[in-house]
Amino acid sequence: MRPRFLNCHTPACLLAISIPLVAARPACARPAAEGVSERHSRPSPAGAKQRMDPRSWFARGQTALQSGDLDAAEAAFRQVLAADPRAGSAYANLGVIAMRRKEWDHAITLLQKAEKLEPNMAGIRLNIGLVEYRRGNYAAAIAPLASVLRDQPDSQQARYLLGLCQVFTKKFAQAVTVLEPLWPQKSDDVLYLYLIDIAAVESGQKELDEKILSRMIAVGGGTPEFHLIMGKAFLNRYEVGEAKAELERAGEGNPDLPYLHLNLGIAYMRLGENDRAEAEFRRDIALEPDLADNYEQLGVLYSRMQRDEDAEKSFREALNRDAKSAGAYLGLAKLCQKQNKPERGLKMIDTALRLSADIHGGHFVRGRILMQLGRQKEARSEFAAAQKNMEGQLNKERQSQEDDRVPNPELTRQPQ
Repeated sequence: MRPRFLNCHTPACLLAISIPLVAARPACARPAAEGVSERHSRPSPAGAKQRMDPRSWFARGQTALQSGDLDAAEAAFRQVLAADPRAGSAYANLGVIAMRRKEWDHAITLLQKAEKLEPNMAGIRLNIGLVEYRRGNYAAAIAPLASVLRDQPDSQQARYLLGLCQVFTKKFAQAVTVLEPLWPQKSDDVLYLYLIDIAAVESGQKELDEKILSRMIAVGGGTPEFHLIMGKAFLNRYEVGEAKAELERAGEGNPDLPYLHLNLGIAYMRLGENDRAEAEFRRDIALEPDLADNYEQLGVLYSRMQRDEDAEKSFREALNRDAKSAGAYLGLAKLCQKQNKPERGLKMIDTALRLSADIHGGHFVRGRILMQLGRQKEARSEFAAAQKNMEGQLNKERQSQEDDRVPNPELTRQPQ
């Protein structure tokens, strides 16, 4: 029987291989190469009238930016702004510099200033969408990316990233509409096929689902990436033996495949092979030392093994790498509830639910903690919310294994 890749609860799974659809260099830095209006790379006419020569500074800034000298580029664009505070292109390129430094909050401030001064420049809005994506604000990324696509319907970068954000925000039918025009260029890319299949299945488009799955099998072949995708699909279906087999096949082809060992660790953990699971998580940490999901899953494993001290340490390691890790806060809340520390536990679970309102088991854990605090009326409300989330047989199965969430760093780490 051919496996189904997705169901209504299957998270997306894209691999950190090569997705050349989102600009590595925002458009304002190299307008000719990115097809953006020349206006975006010239200082405003008002700046040329100033005592300083903003055009020369701007040219210096571009040269430095293209060569990777971010400090020199920043200094040059600041000189442009000293002469012309309304030079939107200078703000845009300062935003690019902040992006390259991964200073996402600073980047969004600069890019929003640039957008106000240059509202017609699609490249600025593309970068705003990319930064919001990087900040995890997927809903906020949709409007700027959609505006870019209206202005530039042939932009594969904007189209792919918009579809990705729509899948994250569960706008699946819209994601199909956005992603389907990429079929002629991307139907040989198993990663693109997997993403659009998520949208097709979730929006009930069965014929499209069948078309995508047939194409995926045809182009996926026996590549390690394909076996990894298959393994994650089986994990999401709780078919753990099949998942283990597919993931091990992936490892035979490429033992250093990104996120392979994370998923193998989850498979072994579900099979009760705790020592092997721990070894796989540690192996993935060696390959991806800054990936919070590895530490979160280690925390889940140690919790199951009654190694509470190690579990807490791992959850905190996860938060050191991703302060928005709702799963790590949930894990800490469970430890506090177990250790009869309800005041601290309530803070942890409230943070988890604020970060992810529908996190599996969140309301149930909060209800338990409220019972420990003697707040029975509030606890009953939380249990009612938990029961509502359990509607449907698959949700019931998931609730009974609420720690078994399959993380998807492949999505949040792309595009590079």
